[in-house]
Amino acid sequence: MGGNSGGNELTDGERAGLYKAVFARRDVRSGFTGRPVGDAALARILNAAHHAPSVGFSQPWDFVVVRDRAARERIKASFDEERMAAAADLEGDPDRRALYLSLKLEGILDAPVNVCVTYDESRFGPFVIGRGPMPQTGVYSVCCAVQNLWLAARAEGVGVGWVSILSNDAVRGALGIPAGVLPVAYLCMGYVEKFAPRPGLEEAGWLPRLGLGQVVHSDRWGRRGESDWESMAGGDGTPRGRRGSGAG
Repeated sequence: MGGNSGGNELTDGERAGLYKAVFARRDVRSGFTGRPVGDAALARILNAAHHAPSVGFSQPWDFVVVRDRAARERIKASFDEERMAAAADLEGDPDRRALYLSLKLEGILDAPVNVCVTYDESRFGPFVIGRGPMPQTGVYSVCCAVQNLWLAARAEGVGVGWVSILSNDAVRGALGIPAGVLPVAYLCMGYVEKFAPRPGLEEAGWLPRLGLGQVVHSDRWGRRGESDWESMAGGDGTPRGRRGSGAG
């Protein structure tokens, strides 16, 4: 499929680029070069996030761009406190605790810019199509925006790390987020020396990558083995028969 049919379908090269961004995306917490992320690149990344799908087209997200050093130091202090509190849960497994404490889990001060992505339940409310029976879809919508942001950043060569070992109260206080707005994702962003070939926690041996066949069920939970999902997807996720079209 080398052409573009009516402008709606992706070319082989465009599709390959999408898959490449998906499989080359990494949760980045180290190796930031210090090169500033310019406003134009940041605007493109945030615009991609802003065009994510959302329940009832509610667009319930806001993006707090954080460059202020003092604010980031307050948030880093929260990370340090929460990290040690989490380590206490591993007191009975000293090897696991030592591995946990050795991991680089944030780049709050190392990255040139941080972005806090929030959820505003009141936006276009109180009635939002589709949210009534599943109110959590509002937060899920924000997560879709985060994924768009992550993939757009990867296309721009910008690394992103999601820092979740934080107190939401500390984030609210540091950034002046009102009580009715929920901080969902705190992201450290910047150009990096390189993108690792595999996720950091996989490289460190914290957890293994599950095979696609382990997580796909056919028609009902627990029914597997009817299709060779692994083989159909290919090792890099590119559909069989679509190779050689520019994917790196």
